[in-house]
Order: sequence, then C-alpha cells, then structure tokens
Amino acid sequence: MNYDIAVYPTREKLMELAGSKDDKPIVMLNLLKFRDVAEYKDGRDEKISGREAYMRYGAAMRDIVAKGGGHMLISADLKDVVIGEVSDLWDVVAMVEYPSAAGFFAIAASPEVAAIGIHREAGLAGQLLIRSSLNDAITG
Repeated sequence: MNYDIAVYPTREKLMELAGSKDDKPIVMLNLLKFRDVAEYKDGRDEKISGREAYMRYGAAMRDIVAKGGGHMLISADLKDVVIGEVSDLWDVVAMVEYPSAAGFFAIAASPEVAAIGIHREAGLAGQLLIRSSLNDAITG
C-alpha cells in the first residue's frame, strides 16, 4: 500500500466536496502525525511540541465544527499495531462527523478555520484525511 502524507488537501479534492449534491452526513477519518517540535512559519520562537501546537488548533476547531452542525466522534492516541505491520505508526486517530460533504467544505474553507490554521500547520508532520459515510448495517 502506497500513500502520500500531506498537510492540506488538493484543490481538486476540495472542489469535489464543495460541489457534492449528497446531503447525507459524512465522517472524516483523520490519521495525524505530529512534528517533534512545532514549526511556526510566522517566526515565533515557541518551544512546544507539534502535538501541543495542533491541540491549539483542535480545541478551536471543535467549536467551529459544532457551529457548522458537526461533532467530534472520537479522538484517540494510537498505541501499537495488532494485525499487520507498518514502519511508522500514526500518533492520533480522530473521527469527525459533518452534516454533508458540502458542509465539511463550508467549515474547512471558512475564515475561522483559516485564522487557526497556523497551529495546525506548525504541529503536523502529515495527515491522511479519509472521507467515509455511516454504515447503518453495522451501527444499527
């Protein structure tokens, strides 16, 4: 399995979400890898971990998502692999439910998210963001 770690989605992926006509809720699966030390592009000389920087973003993002009709489902530290093998384990998995793909885009493209993005960028070494939908057959 090949994958590219990124910090931001491509424009094409964002436009696909923005134009989605599917009005069903989506769940974004986030696999997060933090920098050892945060790297702020604005030149600030704060010596904090990447996790600490990202959590500044995460705390503010929780409120923004809630105002947009979404909510955090789970956030958990990853400990070890039980089945399979990977060379480097992600640090955190988080799942966030949004009202729709277009609703996700509206939140992600908002000025409020842009204003806190500096902490996200400073903290993340990379991320996989996977769009999914709820499966009624399993969840009931």
